Parts: sequence; C-alpha cells; structure tokens
Amino acid sequence: MNQEELGVEHTKKLRKLKDQVIVITGATSGIGLVTARMAAAKGAKVVLAARNEAALKELTVELRQAGHEAVYVRADVGIEEDVNMIAETALKSFGRFDTWVNNAGVGIYGKAMEVSNADMKRLFATNYWSVVYGSKQAVRHFSERGNPGALINVGSSSGDKGTPYLSSYATSKFAVRGWTESLRMELEKEKVPVSITLIHPARVDTPYSEHARSYLKHHPVHKGMIYPPEAVAEAICYAAVNPKRDIYVGSQAKAMQFLGVNFPSFTDKAWELVFPRTQYDKNRLSNLPEESNLYHAGYGMHERGVNLGWKRKRSIFVKAVKYPVLTQVLIAGLSAWLFLRRNRDN
Repeated sequence: MNQEELGVEHTKKLRKLKDQVIVITGATSGIGLVTARMAAAKGAKVVLAARNEAALKELTVELRQAGHEAVYVRADVGIEEDVNMIAETALKSFGRFDTWVNNAGVGIYGKAMEVSNADMKRLFATNYWSVVYGSKQAVRHFSERGNPGALINVGSSSGDKGTPYLSSYATSKFAVRGWTESLRMELEKEKVPVSITLIHPARVDTPYSEHARSYLKHHPVHKGMIYPPEAVAEAICYAAVNPKRDIYVGSQAKAMQFLGVNFPSFTDKAWELVFPRTQYDKNRLSNLPEESNLYHAGYGMHERGVNLGWKRKRSIFVKAVKYPVLTQVLIAGLSAWLFLRRNRDN
C-alpha cells in the first residue's frame, strides 16, 4: 500500500484481517454469508447484519462455537436508523470497526415498463440508500479515529452495463458505482484515511434469483458461466487489507465493462439477443410476489441458489489481483514462449 492508493498523507497500513473488526450487511445469505464465515475463519471479529433474526442467531452461534468472535444486529439496511444501530453495536461490542462491507441487496426481474414504481423505490432503499447510509457511518468513524479503514461496496457487472429484465437492479448498481467513485474523489481530496473498493461480480451462484421479486412467467435463474460466492468473498477479504479501487470477479464482469464502454451499440444488440433467455428457467413458474424478499426477510443460511450452467470453482481475475507479481511473471513467460515458438517456426 502506498500514499497514492489510500489517498492520505501518511502511509499507515490497514490492519491484518486477523486483527480487524468487520461489519457485513446481508450476512445471512449468499455472498454475505460466505464472507462472514471466511473472514471469521481468518481471525476477524464480525458484526453481522440482516433482516432474518433467526438466521443471524444461527450463524452467530455457529461462529462462536468454532471459536470466533461475532455479534449480530437485526436490521433493515434500507432504514437509516437501523444502519446507525449496526455501527453502534460494533462500537459497543468491540470499540471500533476496521472494515464496513455494504453487501445487502435485493432483485427484481421484469420488463422496465411493467415493474411498479413502489417496487422500484423499495429496491433502491436496500440496494442504493443502504450503501449511502453505511458509507457515511464508515467514513465518519474512520475520520474520528484518524486511522485508515476500508469501505467495500458490492456492486455488479450490471452496474457497468444495463441488463434486460433487470432494469431496476442495474440502475441501483449504476447508482452505487456513481456514489462510490464520487465519494472516493472527495475523500482523496480531503485526505480522509479510508480505502474505498467497488466489487464488480459477474453472475454468482447465490439464492439471489430465488429471493427476487419476479414479474416473469417463469422463475428467474442464472444460466451460463456462474462464479462461486467464495470468489467474491475472497475479493472482499483481500480488499479489507489491501487498498484496491475496483475488483472484477469473473471474466464476464470485465468483458461486460470493456464491451459496454468500447462497443456500446454492438453490445446492446448482443445483450438483447442473448441475455433474456439466460435469465429464467422455462421448466419452473415464478414464485408468488409475497414469497420474494423485497419487503421482508427471505430464508437464510443458504450460500448457493438453484442456478443452471457452468459453475466455476474460482475467479482467475481475483487471483490475478491478489498475486500481481506472479501474474506479470506468468504473462511475460507466456509471451516469451510464444515469441520464441513463432521465430522457431519461421
């Protein structure tokens, strides 16, 4: 870590993970659940937040029985007072927090003109406003302490390129990206000791689609290349210790960002053709609206969902971020091998 990466005059390092207190929202399902277990296993003290209190209790007991320190807060992160309560619990229990992970999120599948404004506003409360509330709590705390801390916002590849049938979700993740980038610039200018990372996951094998509010006839699902939640958790745990601006989880995420920026019209046509049929399971009907987690807690303690396709075991992009020197050596070696082989063949 250096001064330029953190954006502060001094070069104090972020704490090692085993010495950290980490706040995780959306901690009882999918990415949040895996991150909580991974961070605790690495020695971090964890503050768990979600709406499902039964799942929170179960997870807290599980971690404590394994010898880890954990507390929980039942909170709806779309409500500012609940987010304030998360910070208060962290301070009361551990005296501080070192990393704040804004992970909680909900989804809506449906055509943009058919999704109700009320549902869209509710999604924004969770996906966008919770990030604002959490970010402000984290920045205030790190500023008051005067020691570097990490703010990690979980975005999406849909926040880099709009996605058919996920207009509300994509828009909220675009908003998260705009907020994260704007906040980062302001804090760098003011030399506030905070590292801000935006995580860009591609499709991840979590219960996200199972929990989503669906306007579609058939049940939402991920198809195609799907990454494990462990890959996202690995990126989060790495960013908690190593300041990084952006981490892409999966080649899909980086490809969507690159194509969307450089070939927008072509990408639009490709997405229109490919994406819709990869977003639902024609052999299942959608759940009823009241079964979604849009307005209330969904079921907890499930890391993975019922998705279809090629389920990857890891993300090479995340490994490359974690081991940049090794990656450069491998790339240089491969380039040299290809150069020598070409000359030999000629």
